[in-house]
Amino acid sequence: MSDATLSAPDIRPSSRYPIEALLADIGDIATSLDPADLRRKSRDYYWYSPILATRLKDKVADVIVTPRDEADVIRVAAACYRHRVPLTVRGGATGNYGQCVPLEGGVLLDMAAMNRIEWQQPGIVRVQAGAKLFDIDAQTRPLGWELRMHPSTKRMAQIGGFVAGGSGGIGSVTFGGMREPGNILAARIVTVEERPRVIELRGDAAQKISRAYGTTGIITALEMPLAPALPWIDVIVAFDDFAESIRFGRAIAMADGVVKKLLAPIEWPLPQNFAGLRQYCPDGKAVLLGMIGSMSIESFETLLEAFGGTLTYKAPSEDVLTKVPLYEHTWNHCTLQTFKVDRNITYLQVLYPHDRVVESAAEIGARFEGEVMQHLEFIRINGLMTASGIPVIRFSTPERLYEIMAAYEARGIMIANPHVLTLEDGSRYKRVDADQLAFKHEVDPLGLLNPGKMRSFVPRSPGALQ
Repeated sequence: MSDATLSAPDIRPSSRYPIEALLADIGDIATSLDPADLRRKSRDYYWYSPILATRLKDKVADVIVTPRDEADVIRVAAACYRHRVPLTVRGGATGNYGQCVPLEGGVLLDMAAMNRIEWQQPGIVRVQAGAKLFDIDAQTRPLGWELRMHPSTKRMAQIGGFVAGGSGGIGSVTFGGMREPGNILAARIVTVEERPRVIELRGDAAQKISRAYGTTGIITALEMPLAPALPWIDVIVAFDDFAESIRFGRAIAMADGVVKKLLAPIEWPLPQNFAGLRQYCPDGKAVLLGMIGSMSIESFETLLEAFGGTLTYKAPSEDVLTKVPLYEHTWNHCTLQTFKVDRNITYLQVLYPHDRVVESAAEIGARFEGEVMQHLEFIRINGLMTASGIPVIRFSTPERLYEIMAAYEARGIMIANPHVLTLEDGSRYKRVDADQLAFKHEVDPLGLLNPGKMRSFVPRSPGALQ
């Protein structure tokens, strides 16, 4: 890192923004103009998509700015407004859709240094946006609490990025997705205006920044609900039939007396890519990966007797930095495990109809045998138990990929397209939330926050970024 005293020759000559003047305005806040830093931190895992890999490979910020506290964020926001420089917020950059890729260059605001836990009390924690999810749990568990949900990237992801770019994860089988009422208690944001404001969004109002890719304000702090920290048991169950693994997973998901955190039926041959778990994944078998409360493991095994599966692995969960956890073989980490052995794949994000989960998965399996490899994660949405899915696709052409998407939708399976850049096009509703759109006009009148990611937004203010 360097400071803002860098001389003009260090400024990227191709920049269309007055970066030198901006650096002078922000003073002693840490910055970097190093080309290697700029390239590395202007990326996330968008390369999961061959379509985004082509579109985003040359996108890079002009400067990285690392604020120490909210006062620094306010200073940077004011400078960006004054000089009409785009600002894109970066968390842990573990997302897959180019959420933190600066399409128009400008400032990349790296939140890593704002990682403090401000306070915790029974059932609630307040943290700065750059706090890693793993670190939050490490500090709340000694007092008997843990995060309700986290992505499979927990060891790297930051809480601000998860809220701004994620939708659910491990724990969602019990608590639903991020958008369920009560799963975000409050968010503190900084606006990008001539005189930036600090706004505290509480309750339902906090959804204005949820899965908005940082387009509706710079998140500086969050209040998140916690769940009782329990001793979890990792399990792997092998099945002759993928459909039976789904049926069993659904039975456990619907068993309210069985405490669970993860239920993921996974179709063969995906388990053959699980290097750390390979010995527990028999050839040709579908598996169900789960995390079950230790107090419920006997009930889990009793229910299993009626489904013909074989319990191949049962051990206490070890959530440590030095060991790959079982949950890093589910959700989009299942895609990553496959990427390690086959780069000619990609993925989709789907939501099965709650009353036809098994049937829908079977129809897709029959239609695209060998081309689409399915895995599901059970999740509550609007009080109904259903399953999300991140199927691994053998990629041939974009046209074929869109044919597969159309086949999913024809069967009532919703698609959240991970091969597009905008909130609207990536949403299964194909639109941006009306409250988020209106709120963006209020907090980012010039459209400087992560421009290009909210297609519906048209700036109304003179001098806006075009």
